[in-house]
Amino acid sequence: MDINTKLLKKNAFRITKTRGKTAIRIRVPGGQIEAKHLEILQKVAQIYGDGTLHITTRQGFELPGIDMDKLSEVNKMVQPVIEGLEINQISPNTGYQASGTRNVSACVGANVCPFANYNTTEFAKRIEKEIFPNDYHVKVALTGCPNDCIKARMQDFGIIGMTEPQYEFYRCISCKSCVNNCKRRVTGALKMENFKVVRDHDKCIGCGECIGKCPTSAWSRSIKKYYKLVIMGRTGKKKPRLAQDFITWVDAESIIKIIKNTYSYIEKYMDIDAPGGKEHIGYIVDRTGYPVFKEWVLKGVNLEEKAKVEEFINW
Repeated sequence: MDINTKLLKKNAFRITKTRGKTAIRIRVPGGQIEAKHLEILQKVAQIYGDGTLHITTRQGFELPGIDMDKLSEVNKMVQPVIEGLEINQISPNTGYQASGTRNVSACVGANVCPFANYNTTEFAKRIEKEIFPNDYHVKVALTGCPNDCIKARMQDFGIIGMTEPQYEFYRCISCKSCVNNCKRRVTGALKMENFKVVRDHDKCIGCGECIGKCPTSAWSRSIKKYYKLVIMGRTGKKKPRLAQDFITWVDAESIIKIIKNTYSYIEKYMDIDAPGGKEHIGYIVDRTGYPVFKEWVLKGVNLEEKAKVEEFINW
C-alpha cells in the first residue's frame, strides 16, 4: 500500500509502530466537548480502531489501531464531531487538517473555577478560528489565573488571566483577610492604612485572590479583561525552559493579532532545512533574537496605555 506520510500527518493521522495502522487525532479547542460527541468517538474506536482511546496532554484524543485504507470512512464518521466543535476545515468529510499547530488548550476557566478571571474556552475557540488550519509548529494555552493549571509557561504562547481589583472602601470592615492572604499566597501588594486597604499597583499581579477572600464583597473584578502573555516556553530534547513575561496587562484583541503576526514571522525566518521541514518557533526566536521577533509580532498592534512590554527577555 502506497501511503503519502506527509499528507497523512497533515490530515492529523499519526504514523504508528504497527505497519499499515494509524491513529486519528481529534482536536478539542479549549478542552470542552459535549458528551454526545464521545459516543461517536467510541464507535470509531470500536469499529475501525483497537477499541481504545488515548487522552493527550493537549486536551485531544488519539484513536489508534485504524487500518490505513479506512481513512476516508473514519473522516466521514467523525464529521459530526468536527462540526459540533466548529473546527475549521478545507472541505467537509476530509477530517482534521493540519497537525503542525497544536490544539489550543485551556484550563476549565471562569465557567467553573472561582479563581479564574475569564472564560478560557471561549477565548481559546476565538484563537482556533484565527489560526487553523496551519502547519507551523506553535503551541498556545490559556489559563484563567496565575495558578496556571494548564501549564501555560510550557507553551510558545501562554495566556494568563488577570483582573484589576476594584475596591469599594465603604464595604470594607478592616478584617484584613485580603491583606493576610496576599502576603501569604501572592506578592504582598495590599496593606492597611487608616483602617482601609491600599493596593500597590506595581506589586499587584492581577490574580484576583483578594476578591474571593473578602467576606463583604469590597473587592470585585474589573469589567475590562486583562491578560499576561508569556512566550517561548518549551520541553523537548534541546534546552527546555519556562516561558517568560512578554506583555502584562494586555487585551484580547492584541493577543490575537500578535499570534497571527507570528505566523508571518515564522514564514519569513523558518529554516526550511530543519528536520521534518518544520522548526519550532522558539528556536527561530533564539536564532533571530528577541528584538526581531518583537518587531514582527507587534506590527499593526495598538496596545493600550496600561500594557507593559518587556524591553529585553533573557531565557
